[in-house]
Amino acid sequence: MEPSYIFLTMAVTLLSMPATGFGQGTTRVGFYSKTCPRAESIVKSTVESHFRSNPAIAPGLLRMHFHDCFVNGCDGSVLIDGPNTERKAVQNSLLRGFEVIDDAKAKLEAACPGVVSCADILALAARDSVVLTKGINWKVPTGRRDGRVSLQSDAAKLPGFTDSIESQKQQFARFGLNTQDLVALVGGHTIGTAACLVFNYRLNNFTNGGPDPTINPSFLPQLRSFCPQNGNNFRRVDLDTGSANKFDTSFFTNLKNGRGVLESDQKLWTDASTRTFVQQFLGEKGVRKLNFGKEFAKSMVKMSNIGVKTGSNSEIRRVCSAIN
Repeated sequence: MEPSYIFLTMAVTLLSMPATGFGQGTTRVGFYSKTCPRAESIVKSTVESHFRSNPAIAPGLLRMHFHDCFVNGCDGSVLIDGPNTERKAVQNSLLRGFEVIDDAKAKLEAACPGVVSCADILALAARDSVVLTKGINWKVPTGRRDGRVSLQSDAAKLPGFTDSIESQKQQFARFGLNTQDLVALVGGHTIGTAACLVFNYRLNNFTNGGPDPTINPSFLPQLRSFCPQNGNNFRRVDLDTGSANKFDTSFFTNLKNGRGVLESDQKLWTDASTRTFVQQFLGEKGVRKLNFGKEFAKSMVKMSNIGVKTGSNSEIRRVCSAIN
């Protein structure tokens, strides 16, 4: 058997195994095969329909899943609407795609009432979003239940765009995610945009009255034209310049060339402990090559099993935006 075939077989096997997260419950591929056989296809068709009219929902759903998992586990708590919920936190104010989850849930309730959790819908939608942007497909373990607690203050646990690499590594390690997982998952920024307000401080008066020195001088005028001083702070700018709608490795190439938009993203290249993984995903000479798509999928499976809920502290919501 060819070594490459052995590697692929092992990767597929790993993604198909029952998964345990940094939490209480377990998930498995095909959880709804008997109770709601069309669950995954309903989510997929719903995401595809919304994507056709608004491609921006793909990175929105991927980011929403990340924000959900990093606050008290992957339990759909970010979807709950109301005063003082996670959804109202400033860290989540720019999330997009809630209407997609609501639409998928309504269709699933019509087909299989009270069976499919909102947390699982979000995990599946995140995978489908990557596929729609020409990224890798993978099997998503399901069987999560929905959390019953959503607090605005808990969103402070999310990694921030000014965080050091050490801080980011510590935050990921809390959930059993290592440095490679960190780099792979941040690589999800290969699709989507960021508002000027989360990076325009880098463009002027960052150090000694000048811009962030890690920004490529040839890239600076472009960023300043998008986000001028006293301009529209909510204007959206591609996180992966030149390839924001395609799930690929160009995001890492941009980091290598000093063209990272977020400060925390650019640090993946300037910090030696993460630069090696960027180089591996780019397949540079002198380092062991890593397939970004496959490693991203494996890291997503690990992340999507953080804090899976079971028992009385959870439920299957009938409406994703409200506790039963």
